[in-house]
Amino acid sequence: MESHEESEINGPHSMGTTIIGVTYNGGVVLGADSRTSTGIYVANRASDKITQLTDNVYLCRSGSAADSQTVSDYVRYFLHQHTIQLGQPATVKVAANLVRLLSYSNKNMLQTGMIIGGWDKYDGGKIYGVPLGGTLLELPFTIGGSGSTYLYGFFDQAWKEGMTQEEAEQLVVKAVSLAIARDGASGGVVRTVTINSEGVTRKYYPEDKLPRWHEELEPQNSLLDILSSSSPEPMVS
Repeated sequence: MESHEESEINGPHSMGTTIIGVTYNGGVVLGADSRTSTGIYVANRASDKITQLTDNVYLCRSGSAADSQTVSDYVRYFLHQHTIQLGQPATVKVAANLVRLLSYSNKNMLQTGMIIGGWDKYDGGKIYGVPLGGTLLELPFTIGGSGSTYLYGFFDQAWKEGMTQEEAEQLVVKAVSLAIARDGASGGVVRTVTINSEGVTRKYYPEDKLPRWHEELEPQNSLLDILSSSSPEPMVS
């Protein structure tokens, strides 16, 4: 019989996660943290949760890593066939509907929520959310994963219509870093993908470049760095 520690290590990989999709005036910005966990253990601290479906459509994954990877693999395959048959890239709406179809058809077995974002010549930049259960929601912005519970009020205050690309990217990085500070299942680095008529731009923000929140500790290389940098107060009798 497995001990509690062994069951945590051998348990399913879950992306207790923060994923975000935001529209701006000209395209979309997707963002995510990079922590993948197995129970209480960090299985991968630098995973990439923003998966390419086509040249112009990307997918943010949360929940079960295996489930979300399987769905994205199937959708990528179907979109490739779709592109060959039509002779042109699939629209964001077609990609989102395929994700919705697979999620809803297998809703009793899948434990994953996803955000689809991209740009096409018909509708421009679009963001779609597919939460647990397979509902399809077209939204100006959406958030998902365990860290999203800390961000609803922040987005109600910070998001605005008609943002520039720079404003949207800064908003996504700020939001993910805030979720990392509050949510123990989110962490690591921040990755963003910006999609517009000019193409796709990937950006990477290491932990030491993210804003510090409240009483967060500065990043350290080891426990010895923390001990050597701290100067304990002298004892007073």
